[in-house]
Amino acid sequence: MTDSIESWLGKSVTREDEITPRLLQQYLATLAPHLHVPANADECPPGLHWCLALPAHDAASLGPDGAEAKGVFLPPVPLPRRMWAGGKVESLLPLRVGDRVKRVSTITDIKQRTGQSGALCFISVQHEISTISGLAVRERHDILYREQARSEGAKAMATRSPIGELRWDIDASPLLLFRFSAVTFNGHRIHYDLPYATETEGYGGLLVHGPMQAALTLNQASALWGRVPAVFNYRCTAPLIAGQIFAVQSWREGSSVKSAITDAASVLTIEAEALG
Repeated sequence: MTDSIESWLGKSVTREDEITPRLLQQYLATLAPHLHVPANADECPPGLHWCLALPAHDAASLGPDGAEAKGVFLPPVPLPRRMWAGGKVESLLPLRVGDRVKRVSTITDIKQRTGQSGALCFISVQHEISTISGLAVRERHDILYREQARSEGAKAMATRSPIGELRWDIDASPLLLFRFSAVTFNGHRIHYDLPYATETEGYGGLLVHGPMQAALTLNQASALWGRVPAVFNYRCTAPLIAGQIFAVQSWREGSSVKSAITDAASVLTIEAEALG
């Protein structure tokens, strides 16, 4: 990789949007009943910010994977596979239907390293989502770029499934993936193009979205706690393949709420912690 990648640090883009009744209805229709219901009826359930002020490029500005082409906002990393690696969500003010929102996205960190699977590049983007009342959500989104899949690549190891105080069993159906892609305007082909996901990217099937898993764990932690946490940290640990029932579980641990998603083989795909 070249030093020019580092020159993208600090690059920023601002977009605006509005929380419409239709957007909220579509978010609810996609994930309900697996959502936290706020005490105030005019407040939106957590995770709706992943549907707001998103890039809407024409096809010419998309890469071969269907996602925004590298070099538009994110740097031209010379690695083909893009993954949602994790992040942090700080909830400062509630989002409400009718709010006009401004989202400022800034590249805050770029790390290049070599792992067991080859070259890696981690990029962190900070999103600040504000309404007329002030800063509502501050999010750090960690993106991982890596080399092309190898047929002899290592399999994710099974883990002991946690025993949560609250558990949701969810069918990772093609319909669920389609609806989440639609409500987040996500064109990444790993979520809907089976030949591409298996033959080009080397996965065992279509992939469940990282932000969907984050939204489910954030909502479940909020439901268990009875409120949206001030801080929510999460890390994606393995791909979640569609076409199976996966478990979302949360439990209290000291002053925090821990959450996890495991697939049908008890492989941990995301782990999270809610604080404050």
